[in-house]
Amino acid sequence: MARLTTFSKLLITVLILLLIVFGVNYLTDGKLLSGVLGNGTEQADDSYDRVSSDGDPIRIGVVTWGGYAGGQYFNEGFKPSAESRFRKEYGIDVEFVLNDDVPASLNAFKNGDIDVHWYTIDAMPTIMPELADFNPVVLWQSDWSRGGDAIVVKRGINSVADLKGKTVAVAELTPSHSFLLWLLEAGGLTVDDINIQGVPSAIDAAAAFKSGNVDAAVVWSPDDELSVRAVTGAKVLESTRSASNIIADIFFAKRDYVEANRDRLEKLYEGWMRGAAEINASQANKERAARIIGPEMSLTEADAIAMIDNVRLTTHGDNVNFFGQNPDFRGVTGGQLYRKMEQEYRNLGLIDGRVPDFRQASYGTLVINANDDLMGSENAAEPSATFARVDEAEGDDLEAIATKRVSINFPTGVATLDDQAKGIIDDEFVQIAKAFGNARIRIEGNTDNTGSAATNQTLSKSRAQAVADYFSSEYNMDPNRFIIIGNGPNNPIANNSSESGRALNRRTDFELVRQ
Repeated sequence: MARLTTFSKLLITVLILLLIVFGVNYLTDGKLLSGVLGNGTEQADDSYDRVSSDGDPIRIGVVTWGGYAGGQYFNEGFKPSAESRFRKEYGIDVEFVLNDDVPASLNAFKNGDIDVHWYTIDAMPTIMPELADFNPVVLWQSDWSRGGDAIVVKRGINSVADLKGKTVAVAELTPSHSFLLWLLEAGGLTVDDINIQGVPSAIDAAAAFKSGNVDAAVVWSPDDELSVRAVTGAKVLESTRSASNIIADIFFAKRDYVEANRDRLEKLYEGWMRGAAEINASQANKERAARIIGPEMSLTEADAIAMIDNVRLTTHGDNVNFFGQNPDFRGVTGGQLYRKMEQEYRNLGLIDGRVPDFRQASYGTLVINANDDLMGSENAAEPSATFARVDEAEGDDLEAIATKRVSINFPTGVATLDDQAKGIIDDEFVQIAKAFGNARIRIEGNTDNTGSAATNQTLSKSRAQAVADYFSSEYNMDPNRFIIIGNGPNNPIANNSSESGRALNRRTDFELVRQ
């Protein structure tokens, strides 16, 4: 009987081992060999180690903007990695997908290639009808624009009133458009008073301004500085540095996705808020965030820092206020902005279709459930703006950016606000005062010529002071913010010879002033 040689035995052993390997590979749908040999069709971006992660990454759609730094800093970059604190501390993978083509990015969201997407709460109502099939819900606020949005103007335009009859380039149905609408309202104008040149994006608005085709343009940073440099005599008329509570970036997702991934999204929110708080608390952390996000956006570290400086990274406390969960908060909420801008755009005929109420369109559960985990001063809400006191003479000399005239009815010889007067203030100017939260407000009382000039001057100042006192007591605004002027009968806007003219002269002027 023939005996097997040593080589034959070795060959048979190898064949048996190969059969076992290929058998196991077959039973695991090829995962064994693909893990050993690699997959030639796999993209380099997907080659990260996800051994300790909890499922697929949460894919977040973003644009080039500093307001998302909290999450990107906590993730140690845009791609999932073993260095990510989301991975290390929460066991989830996060991936930021940068796409400045917003319609294309929204299409990726609709198709399921993006799980969570950015937008601004002011413009959110304009896209709700097209997203109706996906039942989107707002999850959290990431930032307030604080200088990132601005209106640049040619020489000779020094106030909102000077925009009347001028051509303004703006990307319609975007944060730029919302900012313009607010500014016009603060100046007592409407879109009918200007010529709007609609453009696809804020970048196109800046290009139109630089080319000399328009008198003004609403742009995003850094195009504000670049536009001013390019056009002799140009300047920034106003920006969200003083119009501080108008443009709020939020993130939203499909309700079905949220319900299926609530635990992971709660972890995402908590880590993001921790990242934002750390950046807010430390210049070193801000610089580190800039080093993380700068290369991803093709920006230098200095430009990335400037971009972060143009926003307020919102904390958990800010989100509690934004979602209306703090009954003592008297500032601007997400619901207020959402409802106001829905009505504004609907009045302009720019919304066609149903827009759900903010209560239906928001998902505050992430914020509510994080309350016990995000305590401490670093997670507190931003305090109200404070102002150094200025005397009347200095305040009277400050240049007005926007003037809105409101008729507040006082009984003859009286400087006390009744309920009707308070209602007029609430309806006509409170929202503007809140939205332009970092701007000083000059309140000028005016009378007709009935009675002595000295008496009317004193009375008009007392009435202006009563209005300022109402803002401070009812809405917790810093008393030093207000500049009180009593003009008496000295600044009429109509003829005092008729009752209708005298009625127009008995007015209160609210002015946003340049500091």
